[in-house]
Amino acid sequence: MTDPVRVLIAEDMHMIRGALVALLALEPGIEVVAELERGDEIVDAALRTRPDVAVIDIELPGCDGITAAAQLHDRLPSCRVLVLTGLSQPGHLLRALQSHVRGFVLKDAPADALAAGIRRVAAGQRVIDPELVAAAIETGTTPLTGRETDVLRAAQDGASTEQIATRLCLSTATVRNYLSNAITKVGARNRIDAIRIAREAGWM
Repeated sequence: MTDPVRVLIAEDMHMIRGALVALLALEPGIEVVAELERGDEIVDAALRTRPDVAVIDIELPGCDGITAAAQLHDRLPSCRVLVLTGLSQPGHLLRALQSHVRGFVLKDAPADALAAGIRRVAAGQRVIDPELVAAAIETGTTPLTGRETDVLRAAQDGASTEQIATRLCLSTATVRNYLSNAITKVGARNRIDAIRIAREAGWM
């Protein structure tokens, strides 16, 4: 008898997380060894429980799912990552692949798609929903540079230009330039609009 696939689940919505755990409990050969609601808890929990597959939502408090996936690959490369995502954020696909994510399952996919995806990722295969690939191709890659993305991400919580500059060790003039460039590149009216556009496209 083969060992069960050990799974860590990170999802901040309590009802969704509970449903995922209940669903996987019915699947033979799959064992949920950890369930979390924060991205910054993933690495420590994985090092304690040694899952084979981490099922991670992209939008998590503390640390987003893709950043957590990259950290997990560095600290526990034996654990493969499968991301839960939505078609509304296709731009996440390239960034996630660069962070060694092995699989993507849409949140509204049939229930058995998650279990099948976990088994395939655990076996070393790559699992990417074709609808997500098509949407990512249509959206295209981000027009933003890495620093412009960093500045927009730092501005998400309403931080001032001065606060962003301090946080990123930049001058205020440089931050203003990055914000202006980002706003222009994504065709936004202001920084709030630029953040919205970039988030919806999955560019940050």
